[in-house]
Amino acid sequence: MTDPQLRRGLLEACVLAALCRGESHGYQIIKDLEPCISISESTLYPILRRLESAGCLSVRSVEHNGRLRKLYTLTPLGRRRIDSFLDSRAEVEAIYDFIGRQRNEQA
Repeated sequence: MTDPQLRRGLLEACVLAALCRGESHGYQIIKDLEPCISISESTLYPILRRLESAGCLSVRSVEHNGRLRKLYTLTPLGRRRIDSFLDSRAEVEAIYDFIGRQRNEQA
């Protein structure tokens, strides 16, 4: 099982990445993430609110089948957050390599 804090950061990056192709709603984001990671509505919507509050997403409401549906769009800050996440990849890989080496040396 993934550490909850690590998972939270990864989920936020995945949600941002799912919006790189354009505007989307919550159910579609869940579907788009299925090949990568499983996420429930009860997990997604707090992430979307957090990202909106942080200025990474903009939100608008539209009527769909008689109901209001929120559509989320990536902001320039959200795109920079993805870039920052990707920039940290080498550091994260080095950490995983270090942990693996230490474990193997103990075996």
